[in-house]
Amino acid sequence: MPSQPAFPDRLVLARAELDRDHLARAGGLARLRAEAGARIVVLHEGRMLLAGERRIALLPAAEVPLADLELFLGRTTAAAEDAASGAPVIAAVVEDAAAQLLGRSRTWGGLRELGALLPARDAGIFTEAVALANWHASSGFSPRTGRPTEPGLSGWVRTEADPATGASAEFYPRTDAAIIVGVVDADDRLLLGSNALWPAGRFSLLAGFVEPGESLEAAVEREVFEESGIRVADPRYLGSQPWPFPASLMVGFTARVAEGASTRTRPDGDEIRELQWFTREELTAAVAAGRLRLPGETSIARAIIAEWHGGDLGPSTW
Repeated sequence: MPSQPAFPDRLVLARAELDRDHLARAGGLARLRAEAGARIVVLHEGRMLLAGERRIALLPAAEVPLADLELFLGRTTAAAEDAASGAPVIAAVVEDAAAQLLGRSRTWGGLRELGALLPARDAGIFTEAVALANWHASSGFSPRTGRPTEPGLSGWVRTEADPATGASAEFYPRTDAAIIVGVVDADDRLLLGSNALWPAGRFSLLAGFVEPGESLEAAVEREVFEESGIRVADPRYLGSQPWPFPASLMVGFTARVAEGASTRTRPDGDEIRELQWFTREELTAAVAAGRLRLPGETSIARAIIAEWHGGDLGPSTW
């Protein structure tokens, strides 16, 4: 059997090869755009302009008109054919007209589909751009007063001006922590669940957001019990990766059924429609027969399942 990759190498959206250069943000986007070698990546409705099947397009600044929203992502850390080392990379979030113009001779791609296929630099750029653009899309108004906010600091803050005093409040990007768990029993079977909103046959791991005042480990135990009725113990951290749909950090764990606890499942009937235990052989057979559809290769869920399985799961059908 061929050797399996180390778990961190399975986390395709955790890869990054940009220096985020936070000090350069204060200089403003005009200065960064004017630097020799500056490169622009173009984002439209969550999809990015491509330079091929497995590369995003890094375009010279002169080729991309100014967009209403531009975001400084960082600087390249190594030279490549499409950008010199140290080049500033800016994401331009464009509207329909600009997207049609720029896309005449190129194609667009989504992060879910391409994340596992892109090289590390491009995967990191795409993930960061989508996450930051999604935050701006949901942060156009102040959560305090409802007044409009404006982007600043090269895309890394939004500010609200008080018309009466001239004072301003600043709002920074947020990331929501969510746990995702590979639950196994004493026989080393893996628990998978089917969400009520998914088509029949689609299964994944149990997951959920961390609540206020809660540790990651406590969230593991609570979420598994709420969704399956199973008590787990000994949560063990595996790794994490961003999931910018719209703003999550997925924190991966394994956990075992608590000693003496039942393995009888009780789907919550609200979020989880069906739960099943699988041996490795049962999972392999179900996937091969088309009865079971697993998460895509871009997700940490797929990475955790593959880590437990240790063999070839075949391509995703999500």
